[in-house]
Amino acid sequence: MNARDTGAELRNTPVDSEAERIAASLVVRARAAQRRFESAGQQALDTASAAAAWAIMEPGRNLQLADLAVRDTGLGNADDKYRKNFRKTLGLLRDLHGQKTTGVIAVDKARGVVEIARAAGVVAAVTPSTNPAATPANKIINALKCGNAVIVAPSPKGYSSCSLLLEFIHEQFDKAGIHPDLVQMLPAPISKPATAALMRHCDLVVATGSQANVRMAYASGTPAFGVGAGNVASIVTASADLRDSARKILHSKTFDNATSCSSENSLVIEDAVYQPMLSELDACGGVLLDAAQKARLQAAMWVDGKLSEQCTAKSAEVIARVAGLEEVAARRPAFLMVEESGAGADYPFSGEKLAPVLAVYRAADFDAAAGVVRDIYEYMGAGHSVGLHSGDAGQAVRLGVTLPVARVIVNQAHCLATGGNFDNGLPFSLSMGCGTWGRNNFSDNLGFRHYLNITRVAYPIEERVPDVDELLGDFFKRFGQ
Repeated sequence: MNARDTGAELRNTPVDSEAERIAASLVVRARAAQRRFESAGQQALDTASAAAAWAIMEPGRNLQLADLAVRDTGLGNADDKYRKNFRKTLGLLRDLHGQKTTGVIAVDKARGVVEIARAAGVVAAVTPSTNPAATPANKIINALKCGNAVIVAPSPKGYSSCSLLLEFIHEQFDKAGIHPDLVQMLPAPISKPATAALMRHCDLVVATGSQANVRMAYASGTPAFGVGAGNVASIVTASADLRDSARKILHSKTFDNATSCSSENSLVIEDAVYQPMLSELDACGGVLLDAAQKARLQAAMWVDGKLSEQCTAKSAEVIARVAGLEEVAARRPAFLMVEESGAGADYPFSGEKLAPVLAVYRAADFDAAAGVVRDIYEYMGAGHSVGLHSGDAGQAVRLGVTLPVARVIVNQAHCLATGGNFDNGLPFSLSMGCGTWGRNNFSDNLGFRHYLNITRVAYPIEERVPDVDELLGDFFKRFGQ
């Protein structure tokens, strides 16, 4: 179903009057609190965002949230969620520190333009079950930093984690004298009609999670930022440090049992280093399945064409047992690998798996490897990002020029780097725009600037009208007038 189909579906679906009433009442409360908050000054905005950040970062609360997330969603592992909750929030605070987000934020005397930051209003934050605390916190902190109120629409499985997060945030708000209505959430049970109603009543939608929710956000009639599908492929070239690459792929592929949309799903290896790279991956705990084992894994992972909950975001050992691969499970694999040669619906391992399972491709050279990635992205994942392990820095730019990707991640653990890390310059985020390739209206990491309106005051300056020849002289010289 495409965005146009989703829009038609929404228009033809009867409005749920109770869902509309609930959404409207939440927004009325949020709007009243937001209108007072947005004019309270930069320190008030900074205090509110800091309160929300500390609500999730404090070790005792963080541990409760991480444990609850795994218990109620069955996705990932608590240790990695604990690290994610802390590091992603710490990185976001670094990005926000000292940023002006209200009042006059820029003065360009030469152009006679003054820029004024204005709040978007009431934000509907649609969040996934894969990160039921970290993603809501990220959106809440960004929204508050910019003078907005926010209402979260969590996934049904993530409801308990989000509810506990808001309880912790309101405790911090109470200490700082901040109105609790600035941060709210839909009541249980979470439903599509309730989420759709919230989207319609708010001023801005920021949607992360299933493509159905993202398409619904774009079709809601409310300005929206939504993200594309993940299905990351990484290339390993002949010039790569194979041991270092394997270790980084291990870290990325196994972090939180591959719940991240930035976790590698496919690895394309140049022929010259194919076997040595497989050996390094084996040394890191990767287990390459034979054809019969691959078939059994495929049958377990996809049931009636859909990813099975029994395998999604589970450990490689658990997945192997679900597939009946006891001999593989006995090896306690860190991740599973299958050799693949094609892309598309007939090759399900070429798509997103949300599990520590890696499809491995063999390519004659760098250009052929890029071609394999292009084929994969024609099926799924266009716009998101590509990984590169190489000793040739110029190859990264070639990928950025030719592939349909918004990011090229070079010699890094991909899932940790794509959303910002302390050893690269990307902004910290849990929502990555995929540009028009991924049917998104932005290609940045979703950040605080997406939660702002900018008013521009234009003063008169000395007129300077350019000469036609100054602008078109080169064209005239080459082609005549």
